[in-house]
Amino acid sequence: MRQQTYMENKMDLIKFESFWGIIQDKLQTWIEMGVEHIPNFVVAILVILIFSIISRIAAYGMTKVFHRSMESRQIADLLVSILKVFIIGIGIFISLELLGLKGTVTSLLAGAGIIGLAIGFAFQDMTENLIAGIAMGIRKPFRTGDIISADDVFGEVKAINLRNTIIETFSGQMEIVPNKILFRNILTNFSIYNRRRIDVPVGISYADDPEKARSTIIEAINQFDFVIQKDLTEVYAEGFGDSSVNLVVWFWIEYPGDETGFMEARHKAVVTVKRELEKADILIPFPIRTLEFNAKGGTKLESIVTEGVEKTRGNKKSKESC
Repeated sequence: MRQQTYMENKMDLIKFESFWGIIQDKLQTWIEMGVEHIPNFVVAILVILIFSIISRIAAYGMTKVFHRSMESRQIADLLVSILKVFIIGIGIFISLELLGLKGTVTSLLAGAGIIGLAIGFAFQDMTENLIAGIAMGIRKPFRTGDIISADDVFGEVKAINLRNTIIETFSGQMEIVPNKILFRNILTNFSIYNRRRIDVPVGISYADDPEKARSTIIEAINQFDFVIQKDLTEVYAEGFGDSSVNLVVWFWIEYPGDETGFMEARHKAVVTVKRELEKADILIPFPIRTLEFNAKGGTKLESIVTEGVEKTRGNKKSKESC
């Protein structure tokens, strides 16, 4: 019994010594490999440090450039951050190559691609707005303070963010518009040329001369100080209406920036056109409807009047009998 116990203990000791020997061999191998790769480790660390310094210098310089060229600081800071991560990432991949970890580099690239696709599908709407914001930050179709119109949104740009743009409408409301809407749709920027045309429709009677009305209106409109490019002020005949010859008045104002404003300028133009046409004895007619009696298939006026009189007398007699 004792001999059996002794043998079992001896076998356990042999197994432990064998296991410990394997561990020692592995540790020795790893130590030797570590010693052999110490120069590569040092070089890899230096490469990462150098690329880190380069990223900071590049970020410092590009921050100034982006802040000067872009309206949105958020977009500028995001682009700078992407640039820093990109430069440091290049340094990390080079360091892994120096350490002989090519497979790790391939796995990291594949993993980054898969993660990027997953994020793109999961946050498709957010990603689209983000990309649209970056694209608009680079193209700069408008700036803060510009008057723009796009997809039923009309107002002044108050802020340009990564995913949306804040616009104050002329009704006094703040609207948060996703950047993809401004990026996809037709966008009108009234602040680029700093001018806007105002159209005022007006009708004159068929008895009056359109050319006389034209010269009268142009002379009156060009007397306003807020009218710019006075040689472009025009009056055109649009067509024939039911009771008038339809004209349209065109003139230009400084917009935005003029103290008069669009609504006030249009109001003054309408009032002036009416007053000057009255002075020139040019009629702005009311809608007129001509009734023709005794036409083919119609009723004579005499029969209509007689029928109305008889109906009135009948109503009076019925009231008196009651």
